[in-house]
Amino acid sequence: MASPESGSHSQGAVPDAQGDTPHRRVPRLGVVARGSAAEQRLRDTWETAPGWRGWLSTVDHKTIGLRYLVTAFLFLMVGGIEALIMRVQLARPDQTLLTPEQYNQLFTMHGVTMIFLYALPILSGFSNYLWPLVLGSRDMAFPRLNALSYWTFLFAGLLMYASFPLGEAANAGWFNYVPLANRAFNPGPNIDVYALGMVFLGASTTIGAANFVVTLFRMRAPGMSVNRLPVLVWGTLATSLANLVAVPAVSLAFFMLWLDRQFGTHFFDAVNGGRPLLWQHLFWMFGHPWVYAIVLPAMGIVSDALPTFCRRPLVGYAPVAISTMATMLMGFEVWIHHMFATGIATLALSFFGAASVVITVPSAVAVFAWLATIWTGRPVFRTPFLYFAAFIFLFVVGGVSGVMTAVVPLDWQLNETYFVVAHLHYVLLGINVFPVFGGLIYWFPKFTGRMMSERLGRWTFWIVFVGFNLGFFPMHVSGLLGMPRRIYTYSDGMGWNTANLLTSIGSFVFAIGVLLFVVNVLWSRRHGAVAGDNPWDAPTLEWSTPSPPPPYNFAVVPIVASMYPLWEDRLEDAKRRGLDEEAPTSARVPAADRVAQLRTASQADASPDGSADAREAAAADATLTRDAPVGEHDARRADNAAPNEEGRERGAAKEAHERSSLQRGFVLDQGREAFATTLLYARPEAILKMPGDSYAPLFLALAGLLLGIGLLLHAWWMAALAGLGGAIALIAWLWPERALGQTCAAPDAVRPAPEVPHG
Repeated sequence: MASPESGSHSQGAVPDAQGDTPHRRVPRLGVVARGSAAEQRLRDTWETAPGWRGWLSTVDHKTIGLRYLVTAFLFLMVGGIEALIMRVQLARPDQTLLTPEQYNQLFTMHGVTMIFLYALPILSGFSNYLWPLVLGSRDMAFPRLNALSYWTFLFAGLLMYASFPLGEAANAGWFNYVPLANRAFNPGPNIDVYALGMVFLGASTTIGAANFVVTLFRMRAPGMSVNRLPVLVWGTLATSLANLVAVPAVSLAFFMLWLDRQFGTHFFDAVNGGRPLLWQHLFWMFGHPWVYAIVLPAMGIVSDALPTFCRRPLVGYAPVAISTMATMLMGFEVWIHHMFATGIATLALSFFGAASVVITVPSAVAVFAWLATIWTGRPVFRTPFLYFAAFIFLFVVGGVSGVMTAVVPLDWQLNETYFVVAHLHYVLLGINVFPVFGGLIYWFPKFTGRMMSERLGRWTFWIVFVGFNLGFFPMHVSGLLGMPRRIYTYSDGMGWNTANLLTSIGSFVFAIGVLLFVVNVLWSRRHGAVAGDNPWDAPTLEWSTPSPPPPYNFAVVPIVASMYPLWEDRLEDAKRRGLDEEAPTSARVPAADRVAQLRTASQADASPDGSADAREAAAADATLTRDAPVGEHDARRADNAAPNEEGRERGAAKEAHERSSLQRGFVLDQGREAFATTLLYARPEAILKMPGDSYAPLFLALAGLLLGIGLLLHAWWMAALAGLGGAIALIAWLWPERALGQTCAAPDAVRPAPEVPHG
């Protein structure tokens, strides 16, 4: 059998009866070295075209993930500016900076931006970039749908902001209650723009959710069974399944509202037989699961990154994964939580009130798992760990205030006060922003190949943490003192002056911290220390790739045999020595390696720049340094393998049950190829031909944008042309190609067995 470097495309192919393209292959095991001719062929096959053509047509999940991250972060900054203007207005009583209408537009667009255009899209950015890497795949299941999801999200956000410069932004609050949102009380185009923008955003979210679900079910590395999935994957899966159910409900609600306003239907018009409460049911049946959709992937970021800094596997992996799915399932049982004051029947109040309290149980499971991981590990206090520790604190604070509002009599008193606003910001901002910032610092080396500044990162963390709590904790006091939400000013003597002043000061401190974070990102992108493949000594699969990863992700498709493939040697060594299942820490590193670590730190002290930041990072890196390099077991396997190709394959297959094989794996080099695997145990089932770059997603999203503009302007000719253009783009997208996939079978002995996870 030919080697990967030979350029042969045989790979055990079985030709069909007509001698055409083989329909079944047994892919070979092999090694593709960095810099080899075979690696260059893979790069040429998967690389996006240079220039503006490639920028517009790319379907690379990494590029799309980074676009989500950057776009969502820009929306975060826009929403933050809107919040700062509101806080200037409310810093003192009787301020006249904003008129009531301007304030209504600002707080509405602030909520829309932070909840719909920032919180979930930025988590989608993490998942788009990381999912194929942590699952051992070369791309998402539907790359062109992935691109369509991003372009639709971008155009939906731009559409919702289109009326802002004209002074006609949405002004009925981000949950847009009727009858205030009906044309009789809001005759301008602002609500129509918001409604159609949300319909398009719902399409983007639904498309992305379907892509995530199929990717998990069918696009994993051999051996990546369901009990080895990272918690980020579980969190995004729960979010995606919920979005497939909940987002169509709110999209339908906004479309029905648009019909009420444009064509005189009466879905929500009580005078003509409509049901205003129907809007609240449809909205909150989506809205409350959306809260968990924003939180669960962030919890996954913490659960996956925390073991790296605690130097041990996550405690209670299985309970955490189960609680993640249980939280989302129970999230559909508590939407009446937002409607306790609407006259709901007593029995329904009792049921949904109890459900709102019980949902804290699975959340508590995750909290105890994180605390146990920290307590039984040996934490390394790098900047990402600080953000994750702060997240746990804010998670508890937000959870406690949420339980308070779940108690019906107390909710009647606190409903529509600033206490609810405080709870909302702790849950939707604090529990989202801190894992996001920690995750960005943690995966920044993988994104860019460089490290972020540790010193500036620590300063930024403390400014953000102090500013956040100074800004939002006093809102609890304002609410308990009776300050209603959505008021544009207040009179002196109400007792709210001090709390509002502290909130405004804290908001600006928090904004300074966010600005410093952006400065750190921009500076480190150019001048940060070169990171290497795995600067954190992390255990998960994405850190086995170069930084940043190549277009094809993995030169060979790895074989996975554990949850932590990069820590397998040390975990087994700890078991042999009778230790617990921690990863080795500096206290357990052999003496010779400790000397080498100290030498590394001393060399950093004597470095030409002599910066304290470099010395601090080097000292912490010495603590993180592992005693077994990535792929050491692959090197041992290569030394002990039989001298012929067949013997090496048998040896690799035999060890695949016990050890992950990262450097030596399945070679797929006949074009853009990826495995389709079975659901539970991820056994190879087919070899898929992945689509290349395409303009069709961009043109289809543009057609949707023009369709929305045509509907808003009643320019039916524009809507018709947009529909025709979308149909042409869809035909080009779906035009059949000759290069179809093939069924496959792994070598007989390569059947990675399921494993009971650690912890």
